[in-house]
Amino acid sequence: MKVLKKLGILGLVLGLTMSVVACSSKDSKEDNKKEDTSSGDNVTLNISAAASLQEAMVELEEKFKDIEPQVKLEINLGASGALQQQIEEGAPCDVFISAGEKQMTALEDKDLLLDGSNKTLLSNDLVLVNSEDKDIKDLKELSTDDITKIAIGDPESVPAGKYAKEVLDNTKLYDTVKDKLVLAKDVKEVLSWVQQGNAEAGFVYLSDTIDAEGVKIALTTTEDTHSPINYPIAVLKVSEKQDKAKAFEDFLLSEEGQTILEKYGFKKAK
Repeated sequence: MKVLKKLGILGLVLGLTMSVVACSSKDSKEDNKKEDTSSGDNVTLNISAAASLQEAMVELEEKFKDIEPQVKLEINLGASGALQQQIEEGAPCDVFISAGEKQMTALEDKDLLLDGSNKTLLSNDLVLVNSEDKDIKDLKELSTDDITKIAIGDPESVPAGKYAKEVLDNTKLYDTVKDKLVLAKDVKEVLSWVQQGNAEAGFVYLSDTIDAEGVKIALTTTEDTHSPINYPIAVLKVSEKQDKAKAFEDFLLSEEGQTILEKYGFKKAK
């Protein structure tokens, strides 16, 4: 009986020892897992940005890589209204840059933005461009027989198109030229149509004309003919990488980021 009792005690001790070892091993694995999570693995940020930022985003991405070498940017360019709809439908997005305040406000009203992250990034000018064989000097010339097609972004989804319609409304030209309007899916398509001769004139941002071939700037619209052209930026509340997303936003708002944006025809927000 004493032998059996001793064996029972020995078995209990061995069992407790194995349990402690197992728990220790499990804790060690959990610690390693935590270390792996915070060890600086590569991170991908999904950036939804207005199409007019296409050229600038290339250089901005390169510069941000110097600051955050482990962060990769997946950039989705398009009309601000279309991007807004994609975000509302659950498309992956960490940072949204809109060419109009309407789209950002819509997301804010639905409580989709991270608190305090909605900021004005930059501003822009709206210009009228014409093909190289035209020489428009005044908006009133759009109503002449010499101009048969005028390209603008779809005012329902493209901020540049909304501003263009405001210009035509405020200068009392809309009713005269509305049958000449051809609506594009984004501002880049407007520019392309004028470059290819599919429209004699079109309304685009000044930033779109930098190094653009096949078009000439006819005139810059005055600020009193349209709403302020501001580009807001915000981090999405659903982002699982909010720290890196905020770091990217801060970079764009920094002096270095703003200098790059100015290089591509944008202006600092007022």
